[in-house]
Amino acid sequence: MTLRKPDPARTYADPALRRVARKIVQTRLGLVVERGLRAFWPALSLCAVGMAALVFGILTLPAWIGWAGLGLWGLALTVSLIAGWRVFRWPSHAEAVARVDETLPGRPLTALADDMALGGSDPASRALWQAHIARMTERAKTARAVRPNPDLAPRDPYALRLTAILLLVSALVFGAPSRMFENGALPGGTAPALAAMGPSWEGWAEPPRYTGQPGLYLNSLKTDTLTLPEGTRFSFRFYGDSRKIGFRESVSNPAVAPQDTSGTDVSRRDFEAVQSGIVEISGMAGRKFDIRISPDDAPEIRLTGAVERRADGKMVLPFHASDDYAVTSGQVRIQLDLAAIPRKFGLKVDPEPREALIYDLPMPYTGSRKAFDGSLVEDAEKHAWANLPVKLELEVTDGRGQTGSSGWQAIVLPGRRFFDPLASAFVEMRQDLLWNRGNAAYVSDILKALNNRAPDLIRSAEVRVLLRGVIGRLDQGLDTPEARDAMADMLWNMAELVEDGGLSNALERMQRAQERLSEAMRNGASQDEIDKLMQELKDATDDYIRMLAERDQTQGDPTQNQDQQSQQITGDQLQQMMDEIQRLMKEGRMAEAQELLEQFNRMMQNMKVTQGDGQGQGGRQMQNLRDTLREQQELSDDAFRNLQNGQQGQEGRSGQDSQNGQNNQNGQAQDAPPPSGSGQSLSDRQRALRQELDRQKGLLPNLGSAESDRARQRLDDAGEAMGRAEDALRKGDNGRALDNQAEAIQSLREGMQALNNAQNGEEQRQAGQQQQGQQGQMRDGEGGQGGQRAMPRDPLGRSAGDGNRVGTEENMLQGENPYGRARDLLDEIRRRQAERDRSAQERDYLDRLLDRF
Repeated sequence: MTLRKPDPARTYADPALRRVARKIVQTRLGLVVERGLRAFWPALSLCAVGMAALVFGILTLPAWIGWAGLGLWGLALTVSLIAGWRVFRWPSHAEAVARVDETLPGRPLTALADDMALGGSDPASRALWQAHIARMTERAKTARAVRPNPDLAPRDPYALRLTAILLLVSALVFGAPSRMFENGALPGGTAPALAAMGPSWEGWAEPPRYTGQPGLYLNSLKTDTLTLPEGTRFSFRFYGDSRKIGFRESVSNPAVAPQDTSGTDVSRRDFEAVQSGIVEISGMAGRKFDIRISPDDAPEIRLTGAVERRADGKMVLPFHASDDYAVTSGQVRIQLDLAAIPRKFGLKVDPEPREALIYDLPMPYTGSRKAFDGSLVEDAEKHAWANLPVKLELEVTDGRGQTGSSGWQAIVLPGRRFFDPLASAFVEMRQDLLWNRGNAAYVSDILKALNNRAPDLIRSAEVRVLLRGVIGRLDQGLDTPEARDAMADMLWNMAELVEDGGLSNALERMQRAQERLSEAMRNGASQDEIDKLMQELKDATDDYIRMLAERDQTQGDPTQNQDQQSQQITGDQLQQMMDEIQRLMKEGRMAEAQELLEQFNRMMQNMKVTQGDGQGQGGRQMQNLRDTLREQQELSDDAFRNLQNGQQGQEGRSGQDSQNGQNNQNGQAQDAPPPSGSGQSLSDRQRALRQELDRQKGLLPNLGSAESDRARQRLDDAGEAMGRAEDALRKGDNGRALDNQAEAIQSLREGMQALNNAQNGEEQRQAGQQQQGQQGQMRDGEGGQGGQRAMPRDPLGRSAGDGNRVGTEENMLQGENPYGRARDLLDEIRRRQAERDRSAQERDYLDRLLDRF
């Protein structure tokens, strides 16, 4: 058997193998592409580069550059085409068959083209041959077209083909492909042709940001009539030779010189529209816009009510601000209204110059600022102009920088008002100092007059000491504004002490609250101030009633209880009387409210109880400390008198010696005996007081409480301050001695208060234990005398209860069915709690009752 050359006609005679012929044709075409890419890839790369240049507008360059580039590109393309044609060879059918046959096992296509050379007459040989042909036929049916494989990487080591493809893709994505097919797309083409290659201009209109309006792209607009806010920014960009494109506009400020765009290939025009007019672009693709400008009006602001003074002295200024777009900021400016101020007393002299008060107005954090209401709350109570006539002006600004003003308005600058006459006097002297430092001597004279009446006018020893310190420093002069401000702060603190603090006795606090409320009613205080003073009176009255109840429980005086039972006053009656006073004040009936307040004062005076007679160890200790405090205050008064009499650097002298100027034989000042005539010097008296305090500290009981420890600490501080005062007196430094004595007085007061709290806590603890023991005895002895015992009552007629409790649980569950009564009460509580029209406070109280029971 011999093999012959394949015969294609015989090979595909079988219909089943005709599809193999199609695969061979496809493979042959792939060979054409493969050999073509290998031969012509440089030419194809040059074509891609040329198309990219056209898309990117290279023909719009000057003519000589365009023609030179086009010539070089054409020469390179011709050379690459010739070189490629020389190496290109058209593939034959046999080469395609061989390419496909190589991909099949056993080369079935070659086998199918063979024929038997020998053994054709032998049946066995022919059968074997037929089986071989059938097997190859089946394999040939699995033939597939072979893909082309240019394998350009070895032929293009620098990947120039990839660079050309990248340029072409970038041009198609980011360029303008339509430019290649438009008229005039030649180097050095005419201006209309260049304009037709793409948009010759672009324009944008950007309204001011504060308007909230979006920007506009003018090329995409369908309408030529635009309504824009004032201040809109126009931006135009011109491509190509701008000298071939006409432009004019009449919306900007004529005073602004136009931009010079001559001799440029890409020009720009930016301007701000301030008036209605036109914007026109002439030439190819030109447009004309009719611009209508909406004017941006200035913002407005006004007061919506009277300037208010809160109870704490802060100023409340309600206002309304508006703008056609948005208000960006605002402020209030306050100046002294000198013409409206009565020029008398300390205000006779001209005031020292001060800058205007400027406060920023609060702006809304969220929402629109086109129109809104607001309130400025500021604290100007310590300013030199507080409670004086001033002029204020509110001013707001919009996003364009335009301002609107409310105009100057005359008001009285709100500040804290002091209703205690002494506190008011201190504040007035403070204002005189802040008005002009030249008033220092005048203020010193007034304060000296107050100091002469200090025992009658000033109840607080701390205030008396501070007053003497202020007088001493004023006499030394106020050389700087800082020294003036320091004195003003001390006077303010003294006024606050007189007005608010320093009253430990409940009755005094209640009386002071009544006096302040009465003074406020006479001076025409605001409703907010009256409400605050009324609340202080209620709180002080509650403290006084509580003090009376505790005093009755601890003293246990049956006679006093009988008297109180005969003249009982219930808490409801007191509350009704206070409500009636408040109602009369709200209705403006101040005379009737004043009369009812005086009745209330007399009624509370009738309930006054005296302090204990000092029986017991605790009472004696407190009395000794009070004596020490009083002697320290007297010693401080004597030291201050010596300082006033010019005895700086000397020990204190007696009043007679200081008046007569008598000296001893050595020419030195004699020690001034105290008013009591003890003959001791000030330093000796201070040493004796310190030693007495040390002795009293050793007798204090150890109550083991935090208040007891605090009392010991404060008394130790007082002893150290006394020691420093003694050293200062021996050195003749009365000014420093006064400061240390003031510190000692304050420490003594705080120590006595802490000791009193500690003793009251111990007494309550012991009383509670005693009450528990008495309750146990009562339970053990029930039945005797009918099991009845008299319950103590407080001044309001309420049962004082057992221990520290108000009221008892006696006779709570009476009747035939107490448990049914309890269920009825719970049902009633639940019913009331379910009523949604009740106040939140009442429903919260009912919830707590249900949770407890």
